[in-house]
Amino acid sequence: MIEIPVHNQAGKKVASIKLDEQLLGGEVRLSLLKQAYVRQHANRRQGTSKTKTRSETAYSGRKLYRQKGSGNARRGSRGANILRGGGHGLAKRPHSWRQRMPKRMRQLANRNALLAKAVDGQIKLVDDFKFDQPSTKSFNLLLNSLKIDRSCLFASASIQSPAARSAQNLLDVSLTHIDRLNVFDLLNHWFVLSDRKTFETYLNRLSDHPALSLQSGVQGAGKKDDS
Repeated sequence: MIEIPVHNQAGKKVASIKLDEQLLGGEVRLSLLKQAYVRQHANRRQGTSKTKTRSETAYSGRKLYRQKGSGNARRGSRGANILRGGGHGLAKRPHSWRQRMPKRMRQLANRNALLAKAVDGQIKLVDDFKFDQPSTKSFNLLLNSLKIDRSCLFASASIQSPAARSAQNLLDVSLTHIDRLNVFDLLNHWFVLSDRKTFETYLNRLSDHPALSLQSGVQGAGKKDDS
């Protein structure tokens, strides 16, 4: 069991919650995290980049100057790939970078990323966000009291709450709905911030599917996934 402290807005520890490692996969699988991270990063690529070949350039095929006697190199078409504005020798073409991963492996990777944060003590929980109205200054003071001095992922139950709107203007804070926690966002931020009720509700939803056949999901890595 991992103990995660719960603080008040002044940064004082007021309680703690117990987190079962088995609920998040039991152990951190670094190779799985890397595979899931690379997959999600690749799937965000549009793959629409395109450059022109020599045959697609809009230059005349007329020879630039005579073959001999000018003292210059022998030139043919103005669209040669070694000339400025010419076509590309190895032109880019639209390409899909998408990678597949079985659903259970994706689920396990998401849980493993959260487990890695818990093991490293990078999950910061607050008993309750008491914001009557959005206030960037107040939220910044909260971060200072919790000693959050690096990038932070704020996982909230509502992205329209006063606390969530207070975090929108902070450069090193990213806002997400807690149901959308994923490997890419978790590994791209140093800290994870949430309130106790929201975090416990999220864990309870995970416990509704405690096993999810996680081990069988890893063994089935070779199966195709069309989702």
